[in-house]
Amino acid sequence: MKTSQVIRNYLQTHRQATGKELSDHLGITDRAVRKQLSSLLESGVLTKKGRPPTVYYQINSNPPSQPHHSLPTRLTRVISQNYLFITPTGEKLAGIDGFLLWCEKQKLPFEKTAREYVAMVNKFSKYKRQGLINGLSKLKHTYLQVFLDNLYYLDFYSIDRFGKTKLGQLLLYAKQSQQTSLMTELIDTITPAIERLITSKNITSVGFIPPTVKRQIQFMSVLKGRLHLKLRTVSIKKIVSDVAVPQKSLTRLTDRIENAQHSIVVGETSHHGNILLIDDAVGSGATLNETAKQIREKGICDGKIIGLAITGSFKGFDIISEV
Repeated sequence: MKTSQVIRNYLQTHRQATGKELSDHLGITDRAVRKQLSSLLESGVLTKKGRPPTVYYQINSNPPSQPHHSLPTRLTRVISQNYLFITPTGEKLAGIDGFLLWCEKQKLPFEKTAREYVAMVNKFSKYKRQGLINGLSKLKHTYLQVFLDNLYYLDFYSIDRFGKTKLGQLLLYAKQSQQTSLMTELIDTITPAIERLITSKNITSVGFIPPTVKRQIQFMSVLKGRLHLKLRTVSIKKIVSDVAVPQKSLTRLTDRIENAQHSIVVGETSHHGNILLIDDAVGSGATLNETAKQIREKGICDGKIIGLAITGSFKGFDIISEV
């Protein structure tokens, strides 16, 4: 009997097992078992859960039912570059594999939906200039006074019925899962765009919007450390009252503005040139606008204040509540 079939039989009987357990049962090396498991995972026969050093393998209860279709190269390229699907079990599937599984779960025809997705990506791409989306006009339609000179984000958080973009997925799960590997992947993806913006806008100082929700690993701290920016830092603090109320828990724009006014403090007295304020997601834009307002009122900026978010909303300033 083939080794792969022995593995399947064992998992059908015992439900799940680690690689070491399978190695002991089969009497072969760990390397040989990993090779078989890799092949079974790739073909969709098995799934896994956990992460090294504790990973369990099990029979896939929902194996792929649709074969890979032959898509034109241009469609395949767009999907491969832009699509990421994270399964309910935490498996990260990029490109065609992820899109195929998403279509299956939504009970949608693969080829037709692929064409619709690429058309949607192309539509949203028109809002980008040199890899940046300009959100300043929407901010001006939201507030009577705007204190930012420019506002950019690197991508939309979600695009209509197709849900979260690749950056949106990475941002959400990097923060929720607290996995530094996901944070690192996201940061490495966005670093070139941030560096280009700093150069093109002659940025001399940077400020990172601090989080409200306490987490063991704060994404913004990891971002600040991994960017290694050789710039002056603007001190920005979050003040917590008796009860910490995260922006994401507020659905009304007026509540978000009030929250930002009472929780953000710019603790800076020295003068700066062009300042870049970095936030992870722009929903209402309240935090960035309030931070810029305090900088203006303190008279410590001799240049421009530019806001940058990893993701932003498409329809006006919809409230992004997940991150």
